[in-house]
Amino acid sequence: MNANGTGRLEGAVVAVAGAAGPAGRATLLRLAEAGATVVASDADAARLAEAVDAARYAHGGATVTGDTVDLLDLGATREWADRTEKEFGRIDGLVHLVGGWRGSASFTETDTAHWDVLERLLIRTVQHTSLAFHDGLLRSDRGRFLLISAAGASAPTAGNAAYAASKAAAEAWTLALADSFRKAGGEEGPKAAAAILVVKALVHDAMRAERPNAKFAGFTDVSELAEAIAGVWDRPAREVNGQRLWLTPKP
Repeated sequence: MNANGTGRLEGAVVAVAGAAGPAGRATLLRLAEAGATVVASDADAARLAEAVDAARYAHGGATVTGDTVDLLDLGATREWADRTEKEFGRIDGLVHLVGGWRGSASFTETDTAHWDVLERLLIRTVQHTSLAFHDGLLRSDRGRFLLISAAGASAPTAGNAAYAASKAAAEAWTLALADSFRKAGGEEGPKAAAAILVVKALVHDAMRAERPNAKFAGFTDVSELAEAIAGVWDRPAREVNGQRLWLTPKP
């Protein structure tokens, strides 16, 4: 990290998938503050525009753009990746923040339709973004693919079977991407990295306002997550590639 707090993100081009939610907004703000050009996407065009405008307003002069992309369409996702690299000359990161949750009161009450929803949100979007951005990240001197996951993937509970299994599958896919980066680096080690940031759950100001007496024990604030995301670029690719970076105690 340099004296201005920008670190290796100064001049970087980072794409953020699922950028319109609270975690996305915090991440856009932090990346813009660190000097990155931020290319945001989300399925909700109105909320995405608000998030992009907020990041631009907070950091005058920052380049923050928004694009409504159907990440369930591999072709559209590849077009987004190619367009980003062509427009800005490089692509240095993909932060995957696409989320979703479904659960039940008990294991036997699990609705398998929940899997159908979560497979699309939590797995398919990881597959498509990783495939689309793989080559561009390899061309970068600081490429990073970051998946935000949950502790439940390592310690599933009875009522969260579909969610935990979906997160575990997304983690496995990301680790396979990391192995691809490792192999591409050869004896010199990986130049790009795929890493997993693990939280118990996320919390933000609106949640606290709605539940003022709740303690949210073990939760990670979205601003802390955004700081951790930006910090991955300050660590060597060899150090973070294929790693689970825990932001909450391991279960």
